[in-house]
Amino acid sequence: MSYAMVKLLLTIIDIYWWILLATVVVSWLTAFDVINMRSNVAYSIWKWLNAVTEPLLGPIRSVLPSVGGLDLSPLILLLLMQFLRDLIANSAGAYAFG
Repeated sequence: MSYAMVKLLLTIIDIYWWILLATVVVSWLTAFDVINMRSNVAYSIWKWLNAVTEPLLGPIRSVLPSVGGLDLSPLILLLLMQFLRDLIANSAGAYAFG
C-alpha cells in the first residue's frame, strides 16, 4: 500500500474520531441543558453529527446490553477505530504515523 493511501486512511480515521468525540460532548451538553436544541444552529449541528455517526453506532448499540442508562457504543467504536488505525499503520510498515 502506498504512503499516500495509508496517510489518507489514517487521516480519515482521525477526522472521524474527532467527529465521534464531538457527538459525545454535544449529547452530554444537551442532556445537562447547556445547549438548547430549539436553536436552529444547535439542532442542525446535532442532526449532522448524528447522521454521520449513527450508521456505525447503531449496530454496536443493537449488540451491547444496556448498562444502567449509559451508552457505551461510542467507547467501543473509539477502541475499534484505534485498533483499525494501528492495524493499517503496522501492516503498511508505517508505525511512525501514529
